Amino acid sequence: MILNILHALPQVLIDGLALGAIYAVVALGYTMVYGILELINFAHGEIFMTGAFVGTGVLFLFQSTGWLGGMPGWVAYVLILAIAMLVTGLLGVGIERIAYKPLRKAPKLISLISAIGVSFVIQDIVRFISELRTGNYIISSITLFDKSMTIGTSSLSSWLGDASLKTNTVIIIAVAVFLMIGLDFFINRTKWGVAMRAVAQDRETASLMSINVNKIIILTFFIGSALGGATGVLFAQQYGTIDPFIGYILGLKAFTAAVLGGIGNIRGAMFGGLVIGILEMFASSNLGLLTGGSFGSEYKDVFAFMILIIVLIFKPEGLFGKAVKEKV
Repeated sequence: MILNILHALPQVLIDGLALGAIYAVVALGYTMVYGILELINFAHGEIFMTGAFVGTGVLFLFQSTGWLGGMPGWVAYVLILAIAMLVTGLLGVGIERIAYKPLRKAPKLISLISAIGVSFVIQDIVRFISELRTGNYIISSITLFDKSMTIGTSSLSSWLGDASLKTNTVIIIAVAVFLMIGLDFFINRTKWGVAMRAVAQDRETASLMSINVNKIIILTFFIGSALGGATGVLFAQQYGTIDPFIGYILGLKAFTAAVLGGIGNIRGAMFGGLVIGILEMFASSNLGLLTGGSFGSEYKDVFAFMILIIVLIFKPEGLFGKAVKEKV
């Protein structure tokens, strides 16, 4: 059994890093909004899904107009990412203005219910538009880079098997790392980032220090939603098929990653996403082997939520979070 696990380990790590990178970037959107407003934006998974549909729609447009054949693949990829990020960023700002801003002083439960409602509205709107345009809400996207290569990890040890590495997997990891490092630099090294951290620490005091809290909130939603949209494009390119419901479970897992790392902690969200992705892929590959066939790979989703329960019981502030006492 151990030999079989080791044989599949290189492929598990590669696939887990790709999936974990997606979880990590989506988790950043959750943790940014929570850090500023203490709101769990459950519509963020649907923003991710919208990015996947927008990116795929732009790709279909490029193909139908013949532009796709007239430009290098990487240029098309960058354009698709940019358009999806712009659309989802503006969508996130619109959601905040319409659904969240009027409820800032309301009890947090009201805002949470509003977020869930927005999630279902976006889901059904995308489904309606998709069925109207294509006659089917499940769309198989075009993959710009479908090549793969074999990594000879078996040469390192006879216990290890070779792994297949797709070009899209490399792109996902590279783009995700770039986005995470870029966001970390922005939050910790720029004036706007300092203002965001100040608002997250104490909104009222920050406003007294001439920080425009409304602008900071808009910027937070734009950046978080744009990151979610970019990740949707990466997901569509990696897995090839999308539907209006992909954001639900993935959003919950990304939220789990944010809680694992410490909700409100940017670097914690990155770490949590990578851990969840690797553990899920390990479960998908080896769960049947470890349980003697009692549980198959379809039970891999249980892993993420078991981790959430364990973290909430023993360390509710997360691995990198800090316990904060509520003000009386």
